[in-house]
Amino acid sequence: MKKIIIASTSTLHGGTYLEYLTDTLKEHFKNCSTLLFIPYARPGGITHDEYTQKAAEFFEKLSIKVKGIHEFENPVTAVQNAEAIFTGGGNTFLLVTQLYQNKVIETVKTAVENGTPYLGTSAGSNICGLTMETTNDMPIIYPPSFDTLALVPFNINPHYLDPVDGSTHMGETRETRINEFHHFNPQPVLGLREGSWLEVKGSTITLRGKLDARLFRQNTPPEEIATGTDLSWLK
Repeated sequence: MKKIIIASTSTLHGGTYLEYLTDTLKEHFKNCSTLLFIPYARPGGITHDEYTQKAAEFFEKLSIKVKGIHEFENPVTAVQNAEAIFTGGGNTFLLVTQLYQNKVIETVKTAVENGTPYLGTSAGSNICGLTMETTNDMPIIYPPSFDTLALVPFNINPHYLDPVDGSTHMGETRETRINEFHHFNPQPVLGLREGSWLEVKGSTITLRGKLDARLFRQNTPPEEIATGTDLSWLK
């Protein structure tokens, strides 16, 4: 049975890394003593070791030991043997490129579908959708494919931002960009606002957190989805 937390972000304004998810992650990883961290997205270009240490400092509070996938000689075997998996945020183009280059994207998908508890934040959440094409990141590197883990049957837009009333910004809004995506792609897109996450248990997908989400479907007006809503119907 799938056990997944798909979070819009790792850190809320005024909080510390993963702090707002502490109680949720205690429950999510309650049967785990070790966790495999995937630092491939490398926010701000920090090293894999630095990023892994950041994750380790949080999970130490939950009595969970963290080791980065880059520390293993064989990343495929590391995924197969993992008690739990966490993919952190950063640049989605870089993350997906590294997942393909290290030949672990299918292994991660299989492990999670077989019940390995998974946490994704930001880029690590974006890859839970059908494709990475609704990321907000700059294309700093070209991945072999835009296809991702397909752990949920739609796309995700993490860090979803609403238009700001009275703003003089003349560029595209997030909603405009997602509408452009739907000119060429049929799958729904769920805009996850900061502090919201999806909880996946088996085939059940539930919106959690204090904020509603914004749902976009091709040829359909966008709609607000209330927290607590079961999204298992969405395909």
